[in-house]
Amino acid sequence: MNTIVELCDTHVTHKARTGGLLTRDRVHALTGVDLRVAPGETVGVVGESGCGKSTLAKVLVGVERPASGTVLFRGRDLWSMTPGERRTTVGRSTGMIFQDPSTALNRRLSVRRVLRDPLDVHEHGTAREREDRVRELMGLVGLPPALADALPGQLSGGQRQRVAIARALALEPALVVADEPTSALDVSVRAQILNLLLDLKERLGLALVFVSHDIQTVRRMSDRVITMYLGRIVEETPADRVTDRSCHPYTRALFSAAPGLSRTVEPIPLVGPVPSATRPPSGCPFRTRCWKATELCARQVPELADASTPGHRYRCHHPVDEDRSTPDLAQSAREPS
Repeated sequence: MNTIVELCDTHVTHKARTGGLLTRDRVHALTGVDLRVAPGETVGVVGESGCGKSTLAKVLVGVERPASGTVLFRGRDLWSMTPGERRTTVGRSTGMIFQDPSTALNRRLSVRRVLRDPLDVHEHGTAREREDRVRELMGLVGLPPALADALPGQLSGGQRQRVAIARALALEPALVVADEPTSALDVSVRAQILNLLLDLKERLGLALVFVSHDIQTVRRMSDRVITMYLGRIVEETPADRVTDRSCHPYTRALFSAAPGLSRTVEPIPLVGPVPSATRPPSGCPFRTRCWKATELCARQVPELADASTPGHRYRCHHPVDEDRSTPDLAQSAREPS
């Protein structure tokens, strides 16, 4: 498969001071992640807070270096490049949209200056061509020319996020990673920004990695959905199958809890909090909350298995039958074992 970026057995660990001034624990932010992103596709990433979604986003755009594993960008090892070559490769070919445009934009720079910065840093065209590109970018995201000299503080939340999107597109990247791009916005403007992202993806042929807590939005926007739990990818599912045909118990539980307009589903209960990333459980990371867990789950990390549909893979010793309905599964999970 032709890929823009590929992660191979990627691990990221952070140090956290949790046991006093002299004690630092290791946080397992990503563990053994394998992921490919192809040109033009949208990959959605879902999971609870602390599951590693934002760390994955940073690794994909070269902001965070993994402790081990490989990040291949168009087939080349990103972290074997020289720093200058890496900045050029990643800077020109990827863009990132952050969660809160209020903090992602320099409040002292005008919209024009924000959009010109990446063009100036990478010496993209002549000075005249850069000014033309700024006007083009503003039009692309629906910002009127009159706002070119406005500061971020003079804009609405939706307008600021449009500026952030335009900045991410400035150098015509092949891949854009959007990390919770609508969570800081009012409900009334979220749909506008999501529709803008979908429109730009189609018009520009972008590959898009869309990270969000809003799993129903992820399902609607994506070609395939990645489910993460405690730093691991536990399932990859074609988006049209993720709601009712996913095989991992955690994916089913997530989507059963998401509000929907068409039907009412009793959520699948998950008992207890997410385990600490500093001391993850042995074996399957989800076993401490899973109603299907056995001794095997405590002893052994599940291998990646293929479901019946191409592109559908999961890590589970006791997967959910694809044909089993979610309401039936919720009832089964509530029954005493």
